[in-house]
Amino acid sequence: MKAMLSAAPGGPETLELTELPDPEPAKGQLLIRVHAAGVNFPDTLIIRDLYQMKPPRPFAPGGEVAGEVLAVGEGVTGFTPGDRVLALTGHGGFVTHLTLPANMAIPISDAMPYEEAACFIFTYGTSYHALKDRAQIKPGESLLVLGAAGGVGAAAIELGKAAGARVIAAVSTEEKAAFCKELGADETLVYPRELDKAAQKALSTEIKSLSKAEGVDVVYDAVGGAYAEPALRAMAWKGRYLVVGFPAGIPSIPLNLTLLKGTQIVGVFWGASVFREPKGHAENMADLMALYAQGKIRPRIHARYNLEDAPAALEMMQDRMVMGKIVVTMS
Repeated sequence: MKAMLSAAPGGPETLELTELPDPEPAKGQLLIRVHAAGVNFPDTLIIRDLYQMKPPRPFAPGGEVAGEVLAVGEGVTGFTPGDRVLALTGHGGFVTHLTLPANMAIPISDAMPYEEAACFIFTYGTSYHALKDRAQIKPGESLLVLGAAGGVGAAAIELGKAAGARVIAAVSTEEKAAFCKELGADETLVYPRELDKAAQKALSTEIKSLSKAEGVDVVYDAVGGAYAEPALRAMAWKGRYLVVGFPAGIPSIPLNLTLLKGTQIVGVFWGASVFREPKGHAENMADLMALYAQGKIRPRIHARYNLEDAPAALEMMQDRMVMGKIVVTMS
């Protein structure tokens, strides 16, 4: 088997393509021939030891995969060789073969291409958990998505629309704004890459004007940094502010704003919820598969890379040049 490994902390350029013995499934495990692996922002952090999880080295990045079951370990029921599956791995996905506990695998239909399956669980799982479980978004409410052209942001647009919300997509370029319109966003705004106090005030004013009310009900913040405060200032009474990620830095929030607006700041740690609340995760995945079958959600793949070019995929991700998803293919 081939694997793109992180042997020492560093950027994508430190990854090494390596030949390893093919694994064998242990008791309760599946052996998967990986066809595709999704690329996500945490992959750029985990190789630098900047993510919540720090797996022992050497390890392969890649937190979600799709592929074919080659063999089943002792005691496994419900799967047979040839089954098509996707799985959330956390890391280890940039490989041609892997073993994983059978209860981590989710069957997929023949109608779902491997590339789309590999780009499905992380972004839609995160955004559905955020909007359904943490924000409890309701039809008719307004939703502001910061970083709306990225993987989780694009998923939040689609899921927000599926929930009956009015979606405002905030992005850094006109090209990304056009992409969000294609996804179904009702309104778009382009924010500057650098924000001083005057620019923060202007951004808050623009968000309020687009909300067509006293402010937005739900903020989905996958950006952080200086963009957090103006978004919080533009919230409606009893709004819910979803903390999803910090590619622009961890913000400092004036907590008096939460008192004045009766808002909630709500953390979204989907990876932990998967393990802490497996029943809820299973229900959410069933909902998402139904939405996919209905054509209401579909991963938009921005670029495809072969396994040997996986470092370039991570470079594109860390430079925030992606609209939708990137996938690494193993063929």
